[in-house]
Amino acid sequence: MEITISVIKADIGGYVGHSSSHPDVVEKGRQKLISAQSEGLLTDHHVTVCGDDLQLIMTHQKGTDNEQIHKLAWDTFVECTAVAKSLKLHGAGQDLLSEAFSGNVRGMGPGIAEMQFSEREAETIIIFMADKTSSGAWNLPLYKMFADPFNTIGLVIASNMHSGFAFEVHDVKESKKIRFNAPEEIYDMLVYLGAPSRYAVKAVYHKESGEIAAVSSTEKLSLMAGRYVGKDDPVCVVRSQGKFPAVGEILEPFSFPHIVEGWMRGSHNGPLMPVACGQSNPCRFDGPPRVVAAGFQLANGKLVGPRDLFDDPAFDEARHQANILADFLRRMGPFEPHRLPLEEMEYTTMPEVARKLESRFEDI
Repeated sequence: MEITISVIKADIGGYVGHSSSHPDVVEKGRQKLISAQSEGLLTDHHVTVCGDDLQLIMTHQKGTDNEQIHKLAWDTFVECTAVAKSLKLHGAGQDLLSEAFSGNVRGMGPGIAEMQFSEREAETIIIFMADKTSSGAWNLPLYKMFADPFNTIGLVIASNMHSGFAFEVHDVKESKKIRFNAPEEIYDMLVYLGAPSRYAVKAVYHKESGEIAAVSSTEKLSLMAGRYVGKDDPVCVVRSQGKFPAVGEILEPFSFPHIVEGWMRGSHNGPLMPVACGQSNPCRFDGPPRVVAAGFQLANGKLVGPRDLFDDPAFDEARHQANILADFLRRMGPFEPHRLPLEEMEYTTMPEVARKLESRFEDI
């Protein structure tokens, strides 16, 4: 059975501040998707949140970039924004960069991760959702899942994974893409993956079969809006088991709270903390950045789940380490490397300050 899974998210308004999502907004989102499913547009759906982001998880048989699906998501966000504004929620509708839908939500503010595939006998899907960070946050975890044998032993001992995976990497500033084969090109690939503010893994493919293994959202709000509008809060969909990494191999990279950009005002580096869905309400300095993992089995396009995969004491140490790293970085205040480098601050007040002081600089 050919099925498409579309995960489309947007910041509809924060409750309170940027910390969480209001139940009325979530309920409006559910009502919209229930109606769409009853009309036959969707096979199934699940509505959830990560921090102040509304997450629409939809299965259907219309393929990726389908106008009807994208319009459904856009209309849902617009109606949810009306609820958010009536409640005077913070930053209501801040991810909606246009007044009207134009056929596709790409480039209009929301983040999108979609994949189409033929459903297997047992189809395991993990959906990662993050808050207070940006699209490059998935670079390190995806590399470890699909290219690092110290993380994923299946690359060594599973014959159907031993040939490796191909990575599609996007230059989000120049709107270009390149494909790398792992393991033979990992050194070249790491030159780019190590710069997540500009290069992001968009998709991963099984090298022998060509089947899609993972897809992420790579939209950067600041580039689309030309101004500071908050961080991008990305999503990522990963297929698991069989010829793909096992669930435990996919979750293992998050046992290390790696440093990502985002946090307060989208202008700081901080540890990515894996949490249960109920703990994805970042409050300390609007953070630290959070990631949740919702696991599903697909049955003829129906979403069986979710299982809250980070609701596990095995990740307590990662959370503990994230808090230690957060303490360490916060003590640096406005100094790098806690604050992002100047070239990543171009959509904040930094250019304005530079223009104001330009005439006071003298040649040495």
